[in-house]
Amino acid sequence: MLITGAGRGLGRELARQYAQQGWHVIACSRTPPADGYEDGTEFQPLDVADPASISNLAARLAGRPLDILINNAGVRSSIAGLDHFEPDEFLEVMATNTLGPVLMIRAVRANLRLGRTRVVANIGSRAGSMAEGLLDDDDDDYAYRCSKAALNMATVQLAHDLEADGITVLSLHPGWVRTDMGGEEAVLPVADSACALRAIIAAAKPECNGSFRAFDGRRVGW
Repeated sequence: MLITGAGRGLGRELARQYAQQGWHVIACSRTPPADGYEDGTEFQPLDVADPASISNLAARLAGRPLDILINNAGVRSSIAGLDHFEPDEFLEVMATNTLGPVLMIRAVRANLRLGRTRVVANIGSRAGSMAEGLLDDDDDDYAYRCSKAALNMATVQLAHDLEADGITVLSLHPGWVRTDMGGEEAVLPVADSACALRAIIAAAKPECNGSFRAFDGRRVGW
């Protein structure tokens, strides 16, 4: 299995838990964590905002089966709000959070065909939901919200396109997770979010293809 953004936060915790469960984890990030990885974890350098980096990773992994791909790498804007965000930064967020996962799936599609479970989990966010994103969330990070909404559409399109390959594609909301990105006020411990997401991925069936689910299993409105 392969996890992007595995150098810290939720991706790091997912890599740790999967390795502890006996999986061979390909942990991808620009740099490895200072404390290293658990046994059974293989580090591969990757910058999902760089198409050449994705292509180089695919070349290194050529011919290797891949059961699960978790597109976890993500960033937020440094300055939010309509009046203050910078166009270049907006595009950088879109490149990492939306284009990166699409290019990753395209790059390792042949590896997923060789796998057994064939599940792609795009770590999205309820913040990108047209139906629910603003219900109890006053965050005004335009770039982040737009990137996650676009990732949802990409998930639906990919689910349609990859169905013939037997690949199930999901969009998953991990909750408000206590990480560097989520902040200290976040309510969900990172270990709990990772454990819940693993359960959803493990239970993924073809009929789940193209669905948007929260960490607690609830279907999230698009």
